Amino acid sequence: MAAEGRPLSPPEVLQAAQKLVPRIGIATVYRNIKAMVEAGELVAVPLPGDRVYYELADKAVHHHHHFRCNQCEKVFDIHGCDDTFATLLPPGFVLTTHDVTLYGLCAACSAAARVRPGKKR
Repeated sequence: MAAEGRPLSPPEVLQAAQKLVPRIGIATVYRNIKAMVEAGELVAVPLPGDRVYYELADKAVHHHHHFRCNQCEKVFDIHGCDDTFATLLPPGFVLTTHDVTLYGLCAACSAAARVRPGKKR
């Protein structure tokens, strides 16, 4: 997971793990993810209406948001945060926390979409 440098879904963890241990199965991946979450090494990154992704706990310590590619379904960390959300609230409301997920095309999928022959923009 550290090598990827971004949150991963269990199938992505399986794919990466199979490069090192070809016969590893998805049940083993789920068991290890569960153990690593319980040990405080991984943190769940739930996205609305999507599967749960996981990231290293030391990355989750720092406030950040996520970007999910609509095409390849990879999730990426977005660093930095716009602290103006409180200005969007109706009078009398108090903001205690927030979570932002952006959706679109990652750089690789965006570049592939631009070079596809016959594709209209």
